[in-house]
Amino acid sequence: MCTLPARRMTVERRLAAILVADVVGYSTLMEQDESGTLASVSRIVAELIEPLISGHRGRIVKLMGDGVLAEFSSVVDAVECATAWQEQVADDPSGFEFRIGVNLGDIMVQGGDIFGNGVNVAARLESMAESGGICVSGTVHAEVKNKLDLAFEDLGFPTVKNIAEPVQVFRIASESTPKLDEVTRRPHAHEKPSIAVLAFTNMSGDPDQDYFSDGVSEDIITGLARFRTLVVIARNSSFSFRGQNRSITEIGDELGVQYVVEGSVRRVENRVRISAQLVETDTGTQLWADRFDREVEDVFAVQDEVASSIVAVLPGRVQHDVADRAARKPTSNMKAYELLLQGKALRDGLNAQDTAKARLLYEKALELDPSYARVYMYLADTYVVDSWLGLADTDAPRNALEIARKGAALDNRDVFIQDQLGYAYLCSGLWEDADAQFERTLSQIVNEAESMAWCGYGFLLLGRQEKAAEVLGEAIRLDPMHPPALDWILGQVHFFEGRYDDVVRVLIGEALLNSLAHAFLVAAYALSGRQDEAQVALHAFIQFRRTELESRGIAVDANTSADLTSGFRGMWRNTADCELLLEGLRLAGLPD
Repeated sequence: MCTLPARRMTVERRLAAILVADVVGYSTLMEQDESGTLASVSRIVAELIEPLISGHRGRIVKLMGDGVLAEFSSVVDAVECATAWQEQVADDPSGFEFRIGVNLGDIMVQGGDIFGNGVNVAARLESMAESGGICVSGTVHAEVKNKLDLAFEDLGFPTVKNIAEPVQVFRIASESTPKLDEVTRRPHAHEKPSIAVLAFTNMSGDPDQDYFSDGVSEDIITGLARFRTLVVIARNSSFSFRGQNRSITEIGDELGVQYVVEGSVRRVENRVRISAQLVETDTGTQLWADRFDREVEDVFAVQDEVASSIVAVLPGRVQHDVADRAARKPTSNMKAYELLLQGKALRDGLNAQDTAKARLLYEKALELDPSYARVYMYLADTYVVDSWLGLADTDAPRNALEIARKGAALDNRDVFIQDQLGYAYLCSGLWEDADAQFERTLSQIVNEAESMAWCGYGFLLLGRQEKAAEVLGEAIRLDPMHPPALDWILGQVHFFEGRYDDVVRVLIGEALLNSLAHAFLVAAYALSGRQDEAQVALHAFIQFRRTELESRGIAVDANTSADLTSGFRGMWRNTADCELLLEGLRLAGLPD
């Protein structure tokens, strides 16, 4: 039985300057020369980094194999330390390069370690820095800009992964730093016309209606994605600009698109008004705008009309190549549509509690409209997620397959429904059928990054790890500001590539969606030799997993692999894949 000592520690809050740094390409260096890399990093830390940090009145919080976390009471000291660090490392014969991020923010201190959003932001800034470079937050820049003789370049408010609030980012420029335009402005590299649909603004005065305006925007994206003559940016990338005061030109540069659609939705009782406009990003010219006042029941016709109108004004009068759109009207029952949207918002969390709530909503939607194909897809998915997390009963594989087949019979052209059929096969252990289904689905995908990513995860579970990495890479290219679920997949792909440091980097934060993510994080720490961090992560996994199981009334007798991880084993076609995960958990201290 795995027992960890219970400790009560006082949590202190304070404002601090946080510095995060790591060695560029550490995993590759370790593969090439493990002992030599360890020796060189240890020497640099002892001879250069530790004296620099203490000399600037800071303290090392912890060393992380390839990185350093340090705190300073003075933000000026932190930035001066970072610049001196990069200058001295550049002269070191090892040839190593570091990335450094510095943030000023509130931290929690417990047992000598530090936590909190201030630390998370510093870590993200570090990941955004170029080799040998330093990125700082807007709060740091405001404090030091008139105190230090340094040149700063404003990178604006790029989306900082897993950080909810916008963060202004600056980098400290040097003679070798490329010009800002070379980094932030991207040419429209797509051969086909490219377009992004921003999140439509909810003008109803009721925040609870956000899901409805988001649903309208997302359905327009889905409609446009069916046009093979367009490149359509995925929902999560285009929605990431919500609440930001960014110009259309800036958004176009960020996403690399030629056109942007923006609009609003106002719903009052049974009436809905949708306003939309299409803007050319280079010039800011409005190419088309319209307003649609309809009964709520006509919202799908409005969405199709908006999509068709947009395509009609694109250069070359792009023609669509899909069948009659009226045949794809999802439902005539608006309540069923609303239930689907509410369920999807819950389902995207991939956790036990929200999945259970989503299932009830989908079942209600099907009571209202038994012919609503997409609902069958999402309902089947709840059984799949339960199976992954070891929460399903013995009927779950059969239920998933029966429900997924009903959805596919109602609509055999929807790639999301086809994708889900592949997972239903997986849950039933029909490996060859699942493989063929994912290949078939992938061949039909045009712009749907989310469906593409889930095909990639299917290949990972089937043991086709190189294929999984290839497919997921393309999905992330289509959706660079993707949702946490794609990082959840990416962390697992990195795990089977042996890139354990990248697993940690990807999974920490919003991608830590469920017990499976916690398990991969523990195993990655352990397999990379970071035993102290592995034990802390194991404690978090045990607590999370027990809560997850108990939320479904599943008793947990002991903190053992047999009690906590047996549900994971059926996911993988190759038992060796699951065994690698379990081996990592054993190394961290979880007994069989």
